[in-house]
Amino acid sequence: MTSAPLLYVCVRPQQGAAAAEYESFRAATRLDPQRLHQLDLVRDPLPDDVFDRYAGFVVGGSPFNATDPASSKTTAQLALEAGLERIAAAAAGGEGPAALFTCYGIGVVGRMLGGDVSRAYPEDTGPATIEVTAAGRSDPLFGGLADRFTALTAHKEGSVAVPPGGTLLATNADCPVQAYRVGDRLYATQFHPEPTTQAFTERMAIYRNDGYFAAEDYEVISQRVLAASVTEPVRLLRAFARRFADA
Repeated sequence: MTSAPLLYVCVRPQQGAAAAEYESFRAATRLDPQRLHQLDLVRDPLPDDVFDRYAGFVVGGSPFNATDPASSKTTAQLALEAGLERIAAAAAGGEGPAALFTCYGIGVVGRMLGGDVSRAYPEDTGPATIEVTAAGRSDPLFGGLADRFTALTAHKEGSVAVPPGGTLLATNADCPVQAYRVGDRLYATQFHPEPTTQAFTERMAIYRNDGYFAAEDYEVISQRVLAASVTEPVRLLRAFARRFADA
């Protein structure tokens, strides 16, 4: 019997970046469009039957920040954060579909679960060294990765510590909470697990004036990104698809 598909949840207002991100997730999970559906949560609400239709969710990144004051957030951002919280709560409860949140999503999940997310742990745009923790080495997804690996990051906020009930799976010096698990169905990563280095530079071009890096440094940073080897993060997504969608 074929299991239910996964759902890519888009939280990017920029539709070009969102389309490219979906393709990155699809390639990394090795799922065709019939096995990885997509939902634009910026423009559409969660369907009422979403938890019955899907085996799991993969949530992309966003230029939004969870730590922005509620008074400064658009109606669309407030609505999509409420939708993300519903997904996270279902997965954390252990009875809903599994979920993997990335980048911006780790902040939404952390705050919902009572954790502390702040602007204290940003990371520069580009390659970062990630270290799997002892708990991560015994995790069903992270346990298959190298103990140290390179991933791509670009964010303005980070988690001070794992939220209550969370297990730290990966860390580094600049942003100590790189990944955690809550229960056995909710995962969150600060780094981006899905893009190739080429896809990441194309995303950088879209956001080059959004304050992640000095716009005039685009070419230098791009060369550093393109020279990096990012084999392990995509293996994480493939492991998520195998475990929760039998793919």
